[in-house]
Amino acid sequence: MAGTITAYQILDAFAATLNTAGALDFTFASSSGSATDQLTGNGRDIILAYNSGSATGTVSVTSVADEKNRTGNISSYSMAAGDFACIPVGLTNNKGWMDSSKKITITTSDADVKLAALRLPDGYPS
Repeated sequence: MAGTITAYQILDAFAATLNTAGALDFTFASSSGSATDQLTGNGRDIILAYNSGSATGTVSVTSVADEKNRTGNISSYSMAAGDFACIPVGLTNNKGWMDSSKKITITTSDADVKLAALRLPDGYPS
């Protein structure tokens, strides 16, 4: 069974709570390792990966066929120990990354590769 990535909702630039303690915090969660993790996308999601381990790790994102039946997986993207990666596949509602249930599927080589998802506020990009 796939792990679930919950997107952190980024506050609007003029939100009244910007100065509230903790309002801007987010955390990386351990991935499921060689099992898959999924994010339910909405077209405004940025996926972040952090290799907290001492060895090289990888991240893969499974694509789905677009209107022309093309796929283009991100396969075993290599991350050295301590590396961060920004994976922009959630910034579209077009076919290609989300399946029919709006799920984006990510697989890491090890649970030391931690994942987070940031969701842009409603109306972004404008």
